[in-house]
Order: sequence, then C-alpha cells, then structure tokens
Amino acid sequence: MRTTVTSVEAIPVEVPVAPLEEGGLAPYSSNHDEVETVGRTLVRVGTDDGVTGWGEMLTAMQSARVTCAVIEDVIEPNLVGRRLEDIGEFLDSFYYPYVKTRPFLGAVETALWDALGTVRDASVSEMLGGGVRDSVDVAYCLGMHSIEDSRRYARRAVEEGFDVLKTKAGPDWKHDVERIRAIHEATDGELELRIDPNQGWSTDEAVRVGAMLEDDGIYLQYMEQPCRIDSYGTYERLRQRLRHPIAVNEDTYFPRNLYYLCERSAADVACVDLVPAGGLTAVREQIAVAERAGLSLTHHNGFDLGIKQAAVLHLYASTPALNLAPDSVYYGWADYILSEPLVVDNGAIAVPDGSGLGIDVDEGKVETYRID
Repeated sequence: MRTTVTSVEAIPVEVPVAPLEEGGLAPYSSNHDEVETVGRTLVRVGTDDGVTGWGEMLTAMQSARVTCAVIEDVIEPNLVGRRLEDIGEFLDSFYYPYVKTRPFLGAVETALWDALGTVRDASVSEMLGGGVRDSVDVAYCLGMHSIEDSRRYARRAVEEGFDVLKTKAGPDWKHDVERIRAIHEATDGELELRIDPNQGWSTDEAVRVGAMLEDDGIYLQYMEQPCRIDSYGTYERLRQRLRHPIAVNEDTYFPRNLYYLCERSAADVACVDLVPAGGLTAVREQIAVAERAGLSLTHHNGFDLGIKQAAVLHLYASTPALNLAPDSVYYGWADYILSEPLVVDNGAIAVPDGSGLGIDVDEGKVETYRID
C-alpha cells in the first residue's frame, strides 16, 4: 500500500527545566549559557492515510522563525507527495551546496521513521535491526556549581542509581579540577566521570587538568571536546600526552572532521548526535566509521524532550557499537509533552515497545508550551 506524505509542520516550543532542589537541573550552567527553559522545535509529519510522525530538534540559532522557515519553506515542498517509505531516496536527493541543512533533516527524518513504524506496526528499532537491548543505562548530567553543591548533587545521582556522571566545565579550569575531586570523594569513586568544557580550554589547560587528576588517581571515562574544533592537530597531541580518553562531540557534527580524526588516531570516543548528523540513517553511518577506527561510542543530549529521547533509545536498541551510556537530562524537565512520559528508573530508561517511536505526544501540552 502506498502511503504519501501530505504535510510537514514545525512547532516551536519552550519548556521549563525543574529546579535542582526539586530534582531537576536548573539552573544548568556551562561555559556559554545558563539553562532554565529550553527552546525546541517539534516536527509533525502527516500522511494521506491519517498517520502522524514526530521529530524534534534544538531550535536553530535560538530562532523559532528561522527553524520553522527552513522546515516548512524548504524541506516540506521537497517532501510532500513522496512515498513515506522512500526515506533514503529523499535524504540522498536533498542538497543545498552553501547551507548546512542536516539538523533540520535529522528532525524530519525522525518523524518519517516514526510514521513508517506506525504504518508497518513495527518499532523503529525493529526496522533498524533491533534485538540489542530492552533498556538503556543513561549518564546523569550536572552543570557547573559550587564545590559543595557538586558534592550534594553527585551523591544524589548515586542514590538514584546512576553509574556515570557528566559535568560541564570552564572557563576556570582550576575550579573544574576541584569540582571533579569533590565529586569523586563525595561518591567514594562509585561514579564514572565525564567532563565537557564545550571547546573552552586551550591545549595547555586540557593537559594540566588531565595531569592534576592523574596525580590524584582520578581517571575520567572521557574528556569531551576540550579544545576548539578548528585547532588542527590538537587532539592528536592530547592523546599522546594524556591517559584520559579524549572524546569528540562538536567535531562529529561535521562528517569530514570525524573521518580526519579517525584517520589520525586523534580520539578515543565519538559522542554522536542523530539530529546534527542528519537523522538515524546518517548517524549510523558515522557510528560505522568510528567503530571501524576502534573508537568507543556514545550519544549526546541537548536537553531533548521525549521525542528525540525515544529515538536515541531505539538507536541504542539496534546498534551494538554504542557501548557507552548516552547523556540524558530527561529526569530534569518541569513538565512533559508525552501523554505517558518515559521513566528513568535506577539510572536507566526502557526502550518504548510500541509502533514507530512507541510514544504518544500530548498535543494539548504541545499547545501549552508553543511559542510564536
């Protein structure tokens, strides 16, 4: 039976993050912002037989107008009228030489997979191969805080069953070292630790952080994207000077950067993201490249609402190479847009087992948080 795409709608929303003292994460501080509410853009795809599929992305450049315009004025005319099943053909045909459209395509492609699963009465993970895992352990994420608050919230992560904690870092790298020491001591070394300066350190600072932690017998699960992505040669040198694994995240948003780093043996971990990669199909191609180069793999989180979080779970359920827990802040929202929110239980989230993404979007909640 032929199912045809009839509409593509972009819906900008802004959802509050729960305060830290109430079990959430706000204010979530990094070296470039402080998060208390998050702007996301939802994508709703409709078909001629009444099926709806959902996708999600971070609002590009913090502009709902720009994000919606790209999806509805550029992508929709190229997609409406195509067969729902022709996901790969659509992605291969979509090309604009001077504009990076992969994040927008990533959100739309997620919605296409969701709708296709509904049509075929199969989950996204089943359509992608499935069978790897029914539940996914996730990493607890913590912004930059005082030493005492870092201790307190790290202990809370352990109490709630998490095994891995990721914290933001920079611009005061010495304070970051003190926070990592405090977290390690407060949890008796029970947590695997990740630190993410978001490209905020120089090569020298990254080396000194690593050396000081090594002197204390603290070895990170990985140090994520410590230096700028355009500092060519930096990561190759860092791997030669540090015993901490080096992860790249923002570099994976540019496929050629990832290929280069793999070729130069300049990273230990690839922290991929299905939306900037261009969707589930594209991110699995990146995963294959990194796996062949011997890198460990995990998935990034950008304050994802339930739609993209479900897509990540299905990706893990169908991709054995994803061997490290994905970041997640799903437990941190003040409210949810899913009729039945995903549940973080003992540091893990079950893979939804319904058709498509296995979720039901509460369109009333979507309208509540919808913005102009």
